[in-house]
Amino acid sequence: MNLPNKLTIFRIILIPFFILILAVPILSGSTVVAGTVISYTRWLAALIFIVASATDFLDGQIARRRHLVTNFGKFADPMADKMLVMTAFIFLVELNEAPAWVITIIVCRELAVTGLRLIIVENDGKVVAAAWPGKIKTTTQMLAIIFLLLNNIFFDAINFPFAQVMLYICLFFTIYSGIDYFVQNRSAFADSF
Repeated sequence: MNLPNKLTIFRIILIPFFILILAVPILSGSTVVAGTVISYTRWLAALIFIVASATDFLDGQIARRRHLVTNFGKFADPMADKMLVMTAFIFLVELNEAPAWVITIIVCRELAVTGLRLIIVENDGKVVAAAWPGKIKTTTQMLAIIFLLLNNIFFDAINFPFAQVMLYICLFFTIYSGIDYFVQNRSAFADSF
């Protein structure tokens, strides 16, 4: 197994730790950073999320630069992203940091695109790599999650809702990239109608 695929698997392994930290807050207390109060539990969850997100950036860079792109990586990397992001967003709804309707749209899009990917693999035997709109979607989702977990750190002091702005930008790219993915791969349904 090559390094990019190991990083993807590491990202998947971090997800249960992320869940555990938020579901069973074992750390008590909080700290104030730039005028924003953040619990130690949220700090640790954000740190785990940031490390997991960094592996997403690294695995793709390493795979492309070293010509280590594999079908496993093209499939597992976006799947790991979806698992990580959906887990974080579901917890953000529970923490009253994100509206359920926004997260419902994001989760439905992720499931629909995953289903389409499976149809394409079954029909063509090819795994479709993520396009740029999907990469922008993933980046904005990760930024929104980090800043929502950290109570809009740095921006709270100037009363700018950066975390919420990022959430709605990621919602836009979630919808746009989902539509784009289905339009670009509409031939997968050619024999269905």
